[in-house]
Amino acid sequence: MIGSLSFIFANPAILAALIALPVIWWLLRMTPPRPAAEIFPPLRILASVMKREETPSKSPWWLTLLRMLMAAAVIFAIADPVFNPRSNTLATSGPLALLIDNSWATAPDWERRVETASALIDDAESRDVAISVVFTGERQHDATPGSASAARNRLAAARPEPLPADRASAIAALQTAFEDAPPATLAFITDGIASGDGKTMERLAAMGASNLKVIEADGSEAVALTATSNESGGMAVTASRLKTDDGRSPPIVAFDTRGLKTDDGRSLPIVAFDTRGRAIASGTIDFAPGAATARGTIEAPFELRNDFARIGIEGAATAGAQHLLDDGFRRRRVALLSGEARDLSQPLLSPLYYINRALAPYADLIEPRQNDLAVAIPELLEQRPSVLIMADIGRLPEETYPLLAKWIENGGTLIRFAGPRLAAAPADDPLVPVTLRQGERALGGALSWSEPQPLADYPGNSPFAGMARPTDILVKRQVLAEPTADLAERTWANLADGTPLVTTAVRGTGRIVLFHVSAEATWSNLPISGHFVEMLRRSVQLSRGGGIASDGKAVKAQTLPPYRLLNADGVLIAETGNVRPLEIVPGKPPVATADNPPGLYGSEDGFTALNLLPRDAELKRIDMTAAGPHTSERLTGVESWSLKPALMTIALLLLLADALIVLFMGGVFSRARIARAASAIIVVLAGAFVLAPPHAFADDARPDDQRILERLDTTHLAYVVTGEEDVDRLSESGLRGLTDFLTYRTTLEPGAPVGLDITKDELSLYPIIYWPISATAPMPSPQAVSRVDAYMRAGGTVLFDTRDQFSSLGSSSNGTSQNTERLQAILGNLDIPPLEPVPADHVLTKAFYLLTNFPGRYTGSPLWIEAQLDNGEETSNRPARPGDGVTPIMITGNDLAGAWAVDSNGVALLPTVPPDEMQREYAFRSGVNIMMYMLTGNYKADQVHVPALLERLGQ
Repeated sequence: MIGSLSFIFANPAILAALIALPVIWWLLRMTPPRPAAEIFPPLRILASVMKREETPSKSPWWLTLLRMLMAAAVIFAIADPVFNPRSNTLATSGPLALLIDNSWATAPDWERRVETASALIDDAESRDVAISVVFTGERQHDATPGSASAARNRLAAARPEPLPADRASAIAALQTAFEDAPPATLAFITDGIASGDGKTMERLAAMGASNLKVIEADGSEAVALTATSNESGGMAVTASRLKTDDGRSPPIVAFDTRGLKTDDGRSLPIVAFDTRGRAIASGTIDFAPGAATARGTIEAPFELRNDFARIGIEGAATAGAQHLLDDGFRRRRVALLSGEARDLSQPLLSPLYYINRALAPYADLIEPRQNDLAVAIPELLEQRPSVLIMADIGRLPEETYPLLAKWIENGGTLIRFAGPRLAAAPADDPLVPVTLRQGERALGGALSWSEPQPLADYPGNSPFAGMARPTDILVKRQVLAEPTADLAERTWANLADGTPLVTTAVRGTGRIVLFHVSAEATWSNLPISGHFVEMLRRSVQLSRGGGIASDGKAVKAQTLPPYRLLNADGVLIAETGNVRPLEIVPGKPPVATADNPPGLYGSEDGFTALNLLPRDAELKRIDMTAAGPHTSERLTGVESWSLKPALMTIALLLLLADALIVLFMGGVFSRARIARAASAIIVVLAGAFVLAPPHAFADDARPDDQRILERLDTTHLAYVVTGEEDVDRLSESGLRGLTDFLTYRTTLEPGAPVGLDITKDELSLYPIIYWPISATAPMPSPQAVSRVDAYMRAGGTVLFDTRDQFSSLGSSSNGTSQNTERLQAILGNLDIPPLEPVPADHVLTKAFYLLTNFPGRYTGSPLWIEAQLDNGEETSNRPARPGDGVTPIMITGNDLAGAWAVDSNGVALLPTVPPDEMQREYAFRSGVNIMMYMLTGNYKADQVHVPALLERLGQ
């Protein structure tokens, strides 16, 4: 049984050699007869004055004892003592049946499981019994008993599957194979996790095997992530593990940072990965002692959490330790707009109050700062919300309709709530999903009810399908939809009399949703119910995906092909094999099966995540109470271990000790000999010191190390030395002028500008390098261009300035200047990303000054930077972008250094074209923004700065 401790010798006959130890003692202690000695008288005087060297007649007893111990250690080592050895306990009255779990939880110790099964197969082969092998992770089972070689082949071909164990079908195959006669030995190599209906051991006991073995590990590796929730403070993650306080296995012993024992409490580090597999955030999940579930949080900003694609337990290589995320897990930015000004003294009457309370835990809410809809709507759309909710807005300013229509066409979701204003709006409103009747239906009105109406069951094509129909929600007023042929297809919720309560329509890649009641409790009690929260949450989650076809027709089910699958080691792979498409049924969460293993289903444009375990599942141990008489064992290599290596090591150490003692007793370590050896070592070291070359010391600094240290002391602006004296002098003067401007206008105080030889100087010391392009300068070598390319890949930025905008002023020609042709030749050897002019909302436009263009000595040339690709868009051969989102390349033709160049008195060296000192001022401001962008990255891209920036712009 588990917990018992056995001990045997693999070669017990060798222990008979211990009888020889007394003989060895006698031989070591035996002294040969002394020879007869006759003293020669003339030598008596010499014998009395000479120092006598005495040799003991026999070895000391303690040295003899040491040698005896060494001999005993060798004898015991050859006898090979083994603790908890394996024993062949297979019954020979029938075949051996092997039931092996190859679920996700077996991935970490699969080799040990294979070793355990191989040992059982060897035992069966030695006793000439047939072997039946079935795996609980396979779709089809062949439990017919066969030879040992066939069993080994099946075992070698098996591998862990990213699924829970399906033991019912495997046991059914065994029952069919042994219907006539039960197996003699039934060995169940299990992962220890309960699955199915929990009757595994009952079925195994019913097979009537003479010997039932249950072989398992301690279960400490079985940990799974079961749920995630994108909350306001961060991403909440729930994990489950096998409980360790059930007495079946020793508890997990953990230690805190001070080395104190924490019983079976456990802290799991969790990591969030983006779509490219890069770790972008982390957190921990702390299990309380004895707890089976725990919850942790990954704290990260809203924008960063929307980049989460997968959450995993660090260091755990199983499918259960990974939790896949799709578009449905992303936290949306929701803009709120009301037709009424909020009354702070009566918030419960505000149209947005209940919407705000319902969505605050699930979305990032933004509201306008002005009541003027002509200003508020563009302001909200500039912040790129996923959803815009309008509560009781009937008529919109004319100029806002095209903006909203384009936003919806591009994928936005507009959710509207009815109210008096919408009821009085024109019937041809393009921003409602169905045609509305004029007026409203109310108790006692023209379109009256005799009594308030409850809700009906939700249609199967609705995102609300699966929610229980509430019986306590009553509607006493609503706006009515005109009957049309497709009204039923556009309806997500109905009242008991069949009138629509929630309708929808698709516009391009976006949609419009209309709640036919108000957002506050005057028309119905829906907004003050918990049902309202779930309806809004599901509607918002559909803003970037869902089960609605692109033609606007609702579908009852959607079939998605496998896109990326999760293997048992928790790695996403492209191989899909014979996996079937995943059928998505509204209101019915999909479950991982052998036909649909966990992974991503869909395509690169959109996919659904299917995880290993259902939401909030809990790992539980197999119930052994119904197993009847059985033996429990550990996997091979867990507790069986041999003392032979330790004994041989002890014998070797004793041998070395004996040798040193003998050398010491023989005078090898006498003072004279030690002095002679020390003198020889000193002579050798002195000779090596004299003959060594004068510059062979490890602490000698290279000649340019001091210069590198000086450059690291402060920030320096750098430029590429082209070899043309006029161009290089102008570059130095320009960067010196920008340095003075930065020192005067900002807290940044750069050092003197540095001219760089890109063939040999260290480039990584500078955040940005200004490169003036000259067609008459020598073409840089491929090695120099390669160094620049490496600098850009490592996070640096190169500002190329062709200085040729003047050549195109006043000309209608589209010809390319010589400087531009030289730049094209240089860029032809660089791995640059796609480029675009600086967008109006880019960080460069607001890094320090608010700018709309980036002039230099000339104006008109755009400043080109790395294109901002849409989320999920991939480009081949694209260099790695820095973590702060800074573009690795900038290109302009406005001659920035020419506008910055000043003499020692601060007087501009060159005039601007056209002459305008404000243009020079904006050129300096452009330089400041570029430097701040280099040093702070996408800091100002954070949406928290948008209100302050808009206020400074007067918007």
